[in-house]
Amino acid sequence: MIYSLSLASNILSIRGLSGVILRLPKNLVQTGLFIESVECPSSEFSRRRFMLDSEEDLRAILHSSAVDILVSRQKSRIDVTALLQRAPPRYAKLASVDKSSPTETDEALDDAIITMRQGLAGMVSGKLDMEQIAQSAASARRAVEAAPDLFMQVTRLKTKDKGTYLHSISVAGLMAQMAVLLEFDEDLVDEIGRAGILHDLGKLLIPNAILNKPGKLNATEMRMIRSHPEIGYRHMKKLGGVSNLILDVCRLHHEALDGSGYPLGLKAEQINTAVRICTVFDVFDALTSVRSYKKAWSTAEALTWMYDKPNLFDRKLVLRLGSMFR
Repeated sequence: MIYSLSLASNILSIRGLSGVILRLPKNLVQTGLFIESVECPSSEFSRRRFMLDSEEDLRAILHSSAVDILVSRQKSRIDVTALLQRAPPRYAKLASVDKSSPTETDEALDDAIITMRQGLAGMVSGKLDMEQIAQSAASARRAVEAAPDLFMQVTRLKTKDKGTYLHSISVAGLMAQMAVLLEFDEDLVDEIGRAGILHDLGKLLIPNAILNKPGKLNATEMRMIRSHPEIGYRHMKKLGGVSNLILDVCRLHHEALDGSGYPLGLKAEQINTAVRICTVFDVFDALTSVRSYKKAWSTAEALTWMYDKPNLFDRKLVLRLGSMFR
C-alpha cells in the first residue's frame, strides 16, 4: 500500500496544533526546517518528523509530487514565520488558530440548507434561481474554510434527518475548498461550489419510494437510481441558464478514470478537472457518512481506500483532500 494509514493519520493528528505545525509551499523548503510531513506517496519520499539537514533530502522533496510540506515552527532552526510571509496569502490563513464553534458552523449549514431547499425546489418545478444556489454554496464554502474537521463533524451529526441536502452541502463546501487549494480564480471557485450543490439534482426527480427504500433495490430500481446524473443533466439543460461546467459535473460525476463509470463510460482524458473533483468528494462523503447498510468510515480509512484505487480516482486530488484535514 503506497499511501499508508500512518501518513493519513499524520495528516489528521496535527489539526489541533495549528500554532505549532505550519503548512508551506514546497518551493520554500530549505535546510534548517523540521519536517513533520511531505504530502506525497511514501514511495516518493518516506521520511517523516526529521530535521532537514542534507541536500539529498532537499532535492528529493523538491522532485516529489508534493505541493505542500508541514513543518514545526518550534523545532525548526530557521524562522518559519518569515518563510510564511513569502508564501501566497492562503497559507497565512491556514496558519491562524481556528476560533469557530460547533454552533456557528451549525448555523452556517442551516442557512445553506434553507437556501438550497428553496433553490432546488424551484429548479424541480421549472424555475431557475441561481442566486439561491450561489448563496448556499457560499455558506458551505465559509463553513469548511473556517474549520474543515468541525464542518465534517456537524454534517455527519445531521446526516440522519437531512441526508440528501447535507450530502450536497458537504460536497459543495469541500469542492470549493479544493478549488482554492488548486489556486483557481475566484469566479471558478464559486462556480465549482455551485456545481457541488447541484450535482445530485437528479435524485430529487426520482420517486421517494425508490430513493429512500430501506431494503435492497431490485434491478429496475437500481437502474432508476443510476439514471439520476442523466435526469438531472437533462432537466437543467431544458431549464437553460446553467453553465457547461455545472452540466458536466451533474452528468459525469459517476464516471471513472478507467472507463468503468456511468452514464457514458468516459476515460481519463475525457474527464475534466471539475468532474474529477466532484467524483472524489462525492465518494469521500458517502464513505465517511452513516448509511442504512454500513457504518461510517474514518477519514483515514476513506483516504487510504481511495488512494489505492487509481483506476477510479485522481490520486493527486486524493492527496490534496488528505491535506485539508491536518
